[in-house]
Amino acid sequence: MGFLPVVALVGRMVLLFALLLLVPLAFALLGDDDAKPAFVTAATATAVCGLLLSLVTRRFRRELQPRDGFLLVGMTWAVLPLFGALPLWLAVPGLSMTDAYFEATSAFTATGATALSGLDKLPLSVNVWRCFMTWVGGLGIIVLAVAILPMLGVGGSQLFKAEVAGPMKDQKLTPRIADTARVIWVAYLAMSVACFFAFAAAGMGWADAFMHMCSTVSLGGFSSYDASFGHFDSPLIEAIAMVFMVLAGVNLLLYFAVWRARSLRGLWRNTEVRAFYMVLLAGTGVVAAYLLWRGEYNEPLVALRHSAFHVVSVATTGGFATQDYGQWPLFAPLLMLLLGCFATCAGSTGGGIKMVRMLLMLKQARRELVRIVHPNVVNPVVLNGQAISDRVMQSVIAYMMIYGAILVGFTMLLVFTGLDVVTAFTAVIACANNIGPGLGEVGPANNFGGLSDFQTWVCTFAMMLGRLELLSVLVLFTPAFWRR
Repeated sequence: MGFLPVVALVGRMVLLFALLLLVPLAFALLGDDDAKPAFVTAATATAVCGLLLSLVTRRFRRELQPRDGFLLVGMTWAVLPLFGALPLWLAVPGLSMTDAYFEATSAFTATGATALSGLDKLPLSVNVWRCFMTWVGGLGIIVLAVAILPMLGVGGSQLFKAEVAGPMKDQKLTPRIADTARVIWVAYLAMSVACFFAFAAAGMGWADAFMHMCSTVSLGGFSSYDASFGHFDSPLIEAIAMVFMVLAGVNLLLYFAVWRARSLRGLWRNTEVRAFYMVLLAGTGVVAAYLLWRGEYNEPLVALRHSAFHVVSVATTGGFATQDYGQWPLFAPLLMLLLGCFATCAGSTGGGIKMVRMLLMLKQARRELVRIVHPNVVNPVVLNGQAISDRVMQSVIAYMMIYGAILVGFTMLLVFTGLDVVTAFTAVIACANNIGPGLGEVGPANNFGGLSDFQTWVCTFAMMLGRLELLSVLVLFTPAFWRR
């Protein structure tokens, strides 16, 4: 049987995905735009492919093993963007399949890097589809499947661990993984509904409110306008977006704990959440002061408004913009990109290495410094009052080593293809951490459409690696994984 049971589940995931295409198709029918044939064709092709794959492999069923989870997650996140790209390729004139796949991957990984320009002129259904894919991918279609599809059964725990971000994946607030996944999705849905009505009340049209809600709570960064949130030029809308980006940057399971305890103290007592809030506040203050000092803005409130929005947006890996911050003095955008590498919490919809890993690395460094002075001291790494096992610390150190190697290796590869260092480095940072725009040729005022096909595929693979926590993808390329 081998891995055919995994292929069978991929077929069912494709069938589930075909249902999602009904959302943009409904917008196309209601808006009577030119993309209706594209979505009808894409939905039909997706359903047929999913059905055929399910029928051919229907005899192969067994309980999922640990490595099956990694394979299913990897295959799902490679295959679904292909079907997500199909309506884009059919509906957008001149869009290559490479750029369409990049766009769909960027949506599913909630990265927000785009290869499209002229978003204001695209059919409404195309923009809805781009943003809706970020909403689905923000928390992960695998987690959704674990929550609602009983066919995954016991093996759901393997999928959950392979897809959910963070070094301590065994932590759960409910006895069954499926229940934990449902808790996450309930929190996600509640946040989505609140964000939608908040945007609508602030003056957005219903379609704009829906699309920007999808991108905001997923920290996906897509917009229906080239100017992103700058199109609205509204401090109120920007404030609402900031609130929900901050909410989405926290471990969603903690909201269930807060609801169960009927107290917010659980959030502040969490070391990772406290560090997340403090980093956002400190980053905003530093960038605002720096922009005032360099004369970018003359009024403190204006500097604070723009610095707060962009620090929150980039640090949470939301990737929205109201200004071309690529034109700010280099220190400010580089600092924001650095924060985007680690600021968000594990279990959130954000990307990057997660704040918990940064905290553990800092505590491990402090531990080694103490050992130099007191070699025999017992000084375990402690987080939230609990000692962290050596196994977790080894996993974190291995992750960080591979993370550094990926950033350097991919940057050198892009530089080899002819990109300048700033564009290459920030493109890799932005894609591997699911931030969205970088600097230089891929800055907030530009897009990834100017890259060659090879450069685009490098960035696409970087987005997948970042979204699936590096190791979950790289393990598929090891001989030991395929050995019986």
